[in-house]
Amino acid sequence: MTGTVAPREAPEGPAEAGLTTGALSRRLGVSPTTVRSWDRRYGLGPAERADGRHRRWSPRDIAVLEEMCRLTAAGVPPAEAARLAKAADDTPSARPAAPPPPRSRAAGPLPLGDVRQECRGLARAAVRLDAPAVEDRLAAAVEEYGVAVAWQEVMVPTLHAVGRKWASSGDRYVEVEHLLSWHVSTVLRRRTRPASAPGEPAAAPVVLACVPGEQHTLPLEALNAGLTELGLPTRMFGAAVPAEALTAAVGRLGPAAVVLWSQARSTASPALARQLGGTRWGVRGARTRPLVMLGGPGWTGTRSPAMPRPTTLGDALAVLSGAYGPAPS
Repeated sequence: MTGTVAPREAPEGPAEAGLTTGALSRRLGVSPTTVRSWDRRYGLGPAERADGRHRRWSPRDIAVLEEMCRLTAAGVPPAEAARLAKAADDTPSARPAAPPPPRSRAAGPLPLGDVRQECRGLARAAVRLDAPAVEDRLAAAVEEYGVAVAWQEVMVPTLHAVGRKWASSGDRYVEVEHLLSWHVSTVLRRRTRPASAPGEPAAAPVVLACVPGEQHTLPLEALNAGLTELGLPTRMFGAAVPAEALTAAVGRLGPAAVVLWSQARSTASPALARQLGGTRWGVRGARTRPLVMLGGPGWTGTRSPAMPRPTTLGDALAVLSGAYGPAPS
């Protein structure tokens, strides 16, 4: 780092001359205000300063803030993350030799409220558009807690926080919501596997489908992953399945249960649910029909004792497991 400060209007110098605060914030994916706040509160400023207005950040300074970003993305509170980042700087092997690669400019924090620490780390990574960190946090949550808990206590609160921020900020956060949803879907699908080996007789599956006109599939993807985690067979049809196609599929498969997802009341179709629930197959005298489960807020107000409407993923898994009888002892 040199002792001469470039004029304000000059272009940024090479990495060895140090970065300005603005250039550093773009590299790290945090706002300049956050960088200055970390300096003021935790002493994470540049080791050398030319004067009070012009500051240049050396590769070593950048390495400290990169560690700060990594720790806060993992959910570590900022004060503790700052202490650990400075401690890592005292260990030569912990310091990268070059500045980190560029990342997207960050937006503001998400309104998370009282949630698990994992939500905060996931939210910070999503706001920074740090796709590898988002996927790592999601995969770690599923691995540690299982699909049901990871969905209900990590994924859903973070998705809802992004939705609230998007609703209050116009389209500023749409890219955050899209990135987070994509990686939630990716992690859930990686947990889906066949419930029986090739050649083995397959049990009657659970059919999962969105009603006609419904595009929201993430809750069904979570249910699909949770069922396969329990070893139960599924057939996932996804978004906006036409009524005729769904009716034909149920007739061909003879499923143990059918799950119909509706996000909005405008898409819910009680008539379709009743029609599927009345589908029968098998030999005379031993004909059977599927359990029909209603999922999503679109079914609010639809009441039928024969068609359960659980409100959590854990409850849905319990009801569908029951369709196969008690587990063997």
